[in-house]
Amino acid sequence: MAGWSLVVPGRDVARTPAERVFGLPDPRLADHVLTYTAHDYRWMDPTSWRMAPLGVVVVSVELEAPPVRRSTAPDPAAGRDVPTSPVLGLRDRPWTVEQAGPSRGITIAMTPVGAYALFGLPLRELANAAIGLDDLLGAQARLLTERIAEAPDWPARFRLLDDHLAARVRHGLVLTRQVHGAWQRLTASAGRVRVDALADEVGWTRHHLAARFREQIGLPPKAVARVARLHHAVSLLTGASPPAWADVAQACGYADQSHLNRDFRALTGCTPTEFLAGRATRVGR
Repeated sequence: MAGWSLVVPGRDVARTPAERVFGLPDPRLADHVLTYTAHDYRWMDPTSWRMAPLGVVVVSVELEAPPVRRSTAPDPAAGRDVPTSPVLGLRDRPWTVEQAGPSRGITIAMTPVGAYALFGLPLRELANAAIGLDDLLGAQARLLTERIAEAPDWPARFRLLDDHLAARVRHGLVLTRQVHGAWQRLTASAGRVRVDALADEVGWTRHHLAARFREQIGLPPKAVARVARLHHAVSLLTGASPPAWADVAQACGYADQSHLNRDFRALTGCTPTEFLAGRATRVGR
């Protein structure tokens, strides 16, 4: 799950003066958290950008929220302000945002396993949404933010997050064995396992598997697989020796190159060629 999101146009974000620090979670959180990314944008000129669908739940702990940040068209939430410390569930469409001003905080890339345990609610409520951390965790979110702000540096803040998250998820909700197993199969195969095969493996109908996935993961298996294929394609296209287009399509389970192009544009808002030309960038590790 390296490179857990795509931002378009990435050059505008990459050029913004900022401090960025990456951290890995404690091994206790191996099934729950992938990475921590700290950022300190001293200033961002007004910029509109799109973030492709995520393979993770993104949890932000903001020490300084940007004064301007709102969803824009074609997002269904166009015109709405994005809450402080937004939590982004899994998505099956790009998220379009306009942002300006300084911002500082930590972004946590969580697996659905971790988010389900942390928030204790059906993850369908987070799908294609941006919900404030305060609205989900209440006073605990405010206390955590205060403690992180008082820590002396980013590594110390990462360790605070380790302890807080480990304590929370230890007693949180747990995915059913069938959903957890199907999720692992989908991610390990980069979305190449057929949904009917997954349903057969866990002994459920496709309809029941899709319903349980929406509840515990946030999206149905077909949508999860589509996003996983996108990220697999990006990893191949940005490798040291990228394969030919047709080979990328075949390796990622697309019917042909046209299928790859259609899915890529639908999920990112740009073609693979535009991505390679530098109009997008990967965020995360």
